[in-house]
Amino acid sequence: MAELNSTPEKQGKNPRAKKTNLRVDLTAMVDLAFLLITFFILTTTLSKPKAMELNMPVGKSSEPVPASRTMTICLGSNNQAMYYLGQAEKPVLEAKITNYSNRGLRKAIVATRSYVKQTTGKSIIVVIKPAQTSVYENLVNTLDEMKITDVQQFAIADIAPKDISLLKDKQAY
Repeated sequence: MAELNSTPEKQGKNPRAKKTNLRVDLTAMVDLAFLLITFFILTTTLSKPKAMELNMPVGKSSEPVPASRTMTICLGSNNQAMYYLGQAEKPVLEAKITNYSNRGLRKAIVATRSYVKQTTGKSIIVVIKPAQTSVYENLVNTLDEMKITDVQQFAIADIAPKDISLLKDKQAY
């Protein structure tokens, strides 16, 4: 327990004004503090990592994916992304540059998905191609957009030389 010790000083000139030196023993308070810290450290849980669910294909598909359903998103520099529908050599929808905002990439994915649904009657397939000049944050943002826009089929692939030349033409590489 805490104890309060006071030692009287020698009586000097004024006997009415006694000054006492106070000493408070805080050993028990320190013990209690360490017990509380230990208790909270041992009983708290650390934040659990959040992971995105990943579905891998079961086997090899004998049917090739039509270009009319494939949207390619190339991640460039300066928070820019280029997207097109089809193949880079002969795109169904021409390559355009956008950003990662709600009115940028998300709007492009939704518009392209509705175009594919109207023309083919099937769902869209997205291929994400990060360039050497892109940053990891943009890849995460693009994967978040896949989740937000409910795109079920998407893949991350290596960027092709034709895609790099398209990015350079649009000043996004």
